[in-house]
Amino acid sequence: MITISDKADQVTAINIFTVESPEHQQRIVDFLVENKEIPMRQPGFISASVHTSLDGKRVINYVQWHSQKDMEVAMKDQDFIAMKEKVGNFAPHDFNFYQVVVTMEA
Repeated sequence: MITISDKADQVTAINIFTVESPEHQQRIVDFLVENKEIPMRQPGFISASVHTSLDGKRVINYVQWHSQKDMEVAMKDQDFIAMKEKVGNFAPHDFNFYQVVVTMEA
């Protein structure tokens, strides 16, 4: 279940791609959807969300894991490595790991 909460003990990988056009944006989205089973079959995978900017210039891939160890194990899987390398060739990107420290609701 997708949960963004400072009370959830999870780790998040956020990958931000910078692209030239909405067409390039869609290529990344299509690739991530076509290859969704690779991260989904990794131990500790919780969810993935793909966001596109309204200006057509960015794609954000937000992936939640049960723990940092689970993420590290996934990063050693050959299919996961190949997927990460292929999607990385689409556009310049920034990839980092995060924890939720504050959430606010209305």
